[in-house]
Amino acid sequence: MSETPDSAVHAVRTYIEQHRETFLGDLAEWLRIPSVSAQPERAGDVRRSAEWLAAHLTGTGFPTVEVWETPGAPAVFAEWPSEDPDAPTVLVYGHHDVQPAAREDGWRTEPFEPTVIDGRMYARGAADDKGQVFFHTLGVRAHLAATGRTTPAVRLKLLIEGEEESGSPHFRALVEEHAGRLAADAVIVSDTGMWSETTPTVCTGMRGVADCEITFHGPDQDIHSGSFGGAVPNPATVAGRVVAALHDAHERVAIPGFYDGVTELTEAERALVAELPFDEAAWLRTAKSHGTLGEAGFSTLERVWARPTAEVNGIGGGYQGPGGKTIVPASAQLKLSFRLVAGQDPATIERAVRDWLAGLVPAGIRYEITFGAPTRPCLTPLGHPALTALAGAMSRAFDGATVRYTREGGSGPAADLQDVLGAPVLFLGISVPSDGWHAPDEKIELDLLMKGVETTAYLWGDLPAALHDAQR
Repeated sequence: MSETPDSAVHAVRTYIEQHRETFLGDLAEWLRIPSVSAQPERAGDVRRSAEWLAAHLTGTGFPTVEVWETPGAPAVFAEWPSEDPDAPTVLVYGHHDVQPAAREDGWRTEPFEPTVIDGRMYARGAADDKGQVFFHTLGVRAHLAATGRTTPAVRLKLLIEGEEESGSPHFRALVEEHAGRLAADAVIVSDTGMWSETTPTVCTGMRGVADCEITFHGPDQDIHSGSFGGAVPNPATVAGRVVAALHDAHERVAIPGFYDGVTELTEAERALVAELPFDEAAWLRTAKSHGTLGEAGFSTLERVWARPTAEVNGIGGGYQGPGGKTIVPASAQLKLSFRLVAGQDPATIERAVRDWLAGLVPAGIRYEITFGAPTRPCLTPLGHPALTALAGAMSRAFDGATVRYTREGGSGPAADLQDVLGAPVLFLGISVPSDGWHAPDEKIELDLLMKGVETTAYLWGDLPAALHDAQR
C-alpha cells in the first residue's frame, strides 16, 4: 500500500532529523577545505575539495563517482541509475570552489573554521555553494528511506565544478566533451536562493552577459590643446559620445537591433513579480544607492530580472593627475557590459554593437573592440510540468506554503548546460539574501538547509511523472 502524503512527510522528516548532526558534521569538514579557485596557491586545496566530495558521494551510495580533469580545477561527476527502466534522467549542477576569505576582511570568526551560532553555520562556502550542493547527499538518502527504494526514482547525475568563482573558463568545453555522459531530461541548478526565510521561491531564469573593451586612438601622442585642440578628433570626447549614445531619453538601450527576439514578460508573469513583498527603500540601501533609474514602463524587479541592459563598467583616458594638463590625449578606453535575457543571442548582440560603434566613430580615430567569452541567458517557462513539480516539492517542505517565482539578474554557467544538453534548467536553492555570498560572515540558515534536503527527498519521487508529461 502506498504512503499517504502525510506519512511520506513524516518518514522523510524523521530520517532527516536522525541524520542531521552527522550531516552537519560532514559539511563542516568539507567547509574547512579552503578551495579558493582564484588563488593559484590554493590549487591543491581545490583538488582536495574535489577528492573529498568524490569520497563522500561514494559513501552516500553513488555507484559511479569520478573526478574530471580540466585545464584548470577539477570537477566531480557522479551517477546513480534507477532500477526503473523508464526513469527520466536528472542532472544536478553546483560548484565546490569558493571565494577568497580572510579574518582581516571583517569576519567575526575564522572563515574556514565553521562556527554555529543561533542556528546559523558561518563559513566561506556555507551557502555559496557547498551547503547547497551538500543537501542533495542527505536528500537522496531520505528519498530512499521514505520510499523503501534501493535506487532513486530518477537516474540521478551530479556535476560539481571547481571554477565557478573564477568565471567557469573551462566549463562549457567540459560539458561538450562529456555531453553523452551528462545527457539528461532536466537539469537542477542548486546555486541560487530564495526571496526570504518566510517567502519560499523558485528561480525561473538567469540573464546572460556579453562584455567588451574599446580603445580609441587619436594623435600618436598627447598633444597641446591650444595648438591642436578643435582641429583634430579627441579620443576622450569620442568615448564620451559613445557612452551618451548608449541609451535614449527613456533609458532604453539605443543600439539598433538590441531588443530583437527578446522574450517579453507576460501579464501573468508581471502579476507574479508584483505579488512579491518588495521593499524598494531597503533594496536601495543594499545597493548603496540613492534612487532608482531604468527602462521606462518596468518596475525595479522587472528591470533587474527580465530586461536587457547596457552598463558602462569603466571609462578612462587623458590626464588624471592633480592640477591641469591642457592636452588632446592620445587614447581613451571604455569597458561595457550587456546583460541579456531569453531570446537574445550573444553573437547577434556582438554584431549589433560593432555595427553601432562603427557608425559613431569619426574619421581620424582608430579603435579596437574586444569581446570576452559570453554567457547565454536561460529561462524555464512557468507552465513546465517539471517546474510545477519542483514548486510542489518545496511547498511540502515548507508546510504547504505558496511557492512564488523569481529570476536572477546575474549570470552563470547554467545556460551552457541548457544550450549543450538541450534540457530544461530548474533552479533549487534555499539560501537567503542575508547569507552574505562573497562577503565576510557568509552563513547558511540550518533550518532552511534542512528544507533543501527535504525538498529533494520529495522531488525525486515527483519528477518522473512530470517529465513524462513534458515529453508528451
